[in-house]
Amino acid sequence: MSTHAKRERLLLADLLESVGPDAPTLCEGWRARDLAAHVVVRERRPDAAGGILLGPLKGRLERVQAEFAAKPYEELIQLIRTGPPRLSPMNVKLVDEAANTVEFYVHAEDVRRAQPEWTPRPLDRVFEDALWARLERAARVLGRRSPAGLVLRRPDGRTVVAHRGAPVVTVTGGPGELTMFALGRQNAAQVDLEGEPEAVEKVRSSRIGLPG
Repeated sequence: MSTHAKRERLLLADLLESVGPDAPTLCEGWRARDLAAHVVVRERRPDAAGGILLGPLKGRLERVQAEFAAKPYEELIQLIRTGPPRLSPMNVKLVDEAANTVEFYVHAEDVRRAQPEWTPRPLDRVFEDALWARLERAARVLGRRSPAGLVLRRPDGRTVVAHRGAPVVTVTGGPGELTMFALGRQNAAQVDLEGEPEAVEKVRSSRIGLPG
């Protein structure tokens, strides 16, 4: 049975292939080639990938990522499709699911939503619940830089508090859209925001999500 991470990996590879190396993405300053290089480095160069979260390693990450971005685009796509090296922990199904389900979903949407005339992608309930479970666990980390109280709410009423404070902004949408919002893609997420207008605007325009 295909896992969520494996499915999203293949979808991301297909999207990157279809749009070409120079297509825009939602990642500021990155074209499709840059995003593909990021994915490959994250899986295959742990000595550099630490720079994604650790400032002192950022320079090394940028150098290594630039080296990979200079490779033939088709090679990068194939490396994404085939996955990490054989002895990588990410070859373990549970690790792959934990580390890559959200990563590949969001980056696939980074590609899709940066293209003209993109259309929403319907998600099945099982995958929505998988995204929601991960969002519940990560919400406090993702929302810690919010300039106002931040509550994420599914249409069925289930909620998670991403940041305590006042005034409160409530963001309502499907788990996929809330995931995009919480990971800093606020303007690309199809959600409804409720709260004081000034607080809503601050939350919509602030740098929430992971550092970087």
